[in-house]
Amino acid sequence: MDLTSPSALIAFSLTALFVVILFTASPVLRLWYSWEADRAIRAFRLQREQLEAKFFDLASTQGKPRGLRWLNCDWQNSVTFARALDSGLLTAFVAVNIHFEAIEGGDMEDVDAVDTIRDAAAVFHFQDGRWGTGGKALFNMNPRDALERLQGQFEPVNSATATASTR
Repeated sequence: MDLTSPSALIAFSLTALFVVILFTASPVLRLWYSWEADRAIRAFRLQREQLEAKFFDLASTQGKPRGLRWLNCDWQNSVTFARALDSGLLTAFVAVNIHFEAIEGGDMEDVDAVDTIRDAAAVFHFQDGRWGTGGKALFNMNPRDALERLQGQFEPVNSATATASTR
C-alpha cells in the first residue's frame, strides 16, 4: 500500500481515528457516567426533602392502592442508586413506610390490614440535569430488593458518593 497517495493517506487516517475512538470511547463513557452520578447524588441529597414532598403529592392523588387514602410517609435513610441499562437514566430507590386509611364507603373500609404500615421503595429519576418523580412506589420491598427484582433493567451505581448516607 502506497501511503503517499492522498486517498490512501485519508483511508489510513480514518482507520487510525476509528481505532482510537474504539479504544477510548468506553473509558470516557464510564468516566462521564461516574461524574454524572456523583453530581446527581449530591443534588439528590440537597433536594431530598422537596422530592419526598413531591412524591407524596403525586402518589396520594393516583388512587393506588384502590380504596385507600395516603396518610403519610415515614422516609428511611436507605437509598440505592442505579442506572437503567437501556437508557442510562439514573434512578434512586428510597426506603419508605407508608400509612393508609380506608376511604369511607369503599371496598377496603372493613379490612383490618388497612392499618398495616406498608414498606416500599419510592422511585426517583435524574433526567435533563434534574431529579423528579412520578410518585411510583414499589410495594413490599426495600431499595436493595427493588434493584434485585429489576436486575437486567438496572445496574447499581458504584460510587463513593452513592454509598455515603443521603441524610
